[in-house]
Amino acid sequence: MAKAMNGQKAVTPTADALVASAKAAGKGGLPPVHLWNPPFCGDLDMRIARDGTWFYLGTPIGRFELVKLFSSILKKEDGKYFLVTPVEKVGITVDDAPFVAVDFDVTDTGAAQVLTFHTHVGDRVSAGPDHPIRVERDAATGEPAPYVHVRADLEALIDRKSFYRLVELGESVDGWFGLWSGGQFFRMIPENELDLT
Repeated sequence: MAKAMNGQKAVTPTADALVASAKAAGKGGLPPVHLWNPPFCGDLDMRIARDGTWFYLGTPIGRFELVKLFSSILKKEDGKYFLVTPVEKVGITVDDAPFVAVDFDVTDTGAAQVLTFHTHVGDRVSAGPDHPIRVERDAATGEPAPYVHVRADLEALIDRKSFYRLVELGESVDGWFGLWSGGQFFRMIPENELDLT
C-alpha cells in the first residue's frame, strides 16, 4: 500500500527499483551506505536464511550477481536490517547473520598469524582488532555459533567446516580456548568446557 510523504504518493518498494538504485550508487566498489539516511519506505518481502540464501517473495534468489548487489546495500540499525539507497530504505528479515563465512586462509606475517575469511557474497576480511571473532553458545544445547565482523555492524556466521578447521588452529590462553589473528586472541570457549571428542 502506498504511503503519502511530503504531499507526494510514495510507491511500494520493489526489488527491481532497489536494483536500479543500487547499481547507480555502487559504481567503483561498496556504496557508502553508512552516509545514507533516506526515509523508511516500508518492509520488503525479502529474507536471508541462516545458510546465507536470499529469498524474495518466498523464492530463492538464484542469481549470484543480484545477491551480491543487494548485500552491498545492506545496513543494520538498532538491531534491524535494511536495504538502503540514497533515496529509500526498506526493511528485510535476517534469520541469523546476513553473511556466511564459507572458507578462510591462514597467513603468517612473521609477527602474527592472520585469518582471512571469505564470505558467500565475495567479501574478504582479516580477523583482528577491527574485525573480531566472537562465539555465541546455544543455551539449550551448548552448541557454538562463531561469527566474524565483516563491516559496519554486519557479521558473517562461520560455517561448520571452517569452524572445525579453526578449532585445529586454536590454543589455550588464560583458561580460554581460542584463536590468534592479527595479534589479538579471540576467546571461543572456556578451557574447562572444551570437548573435542
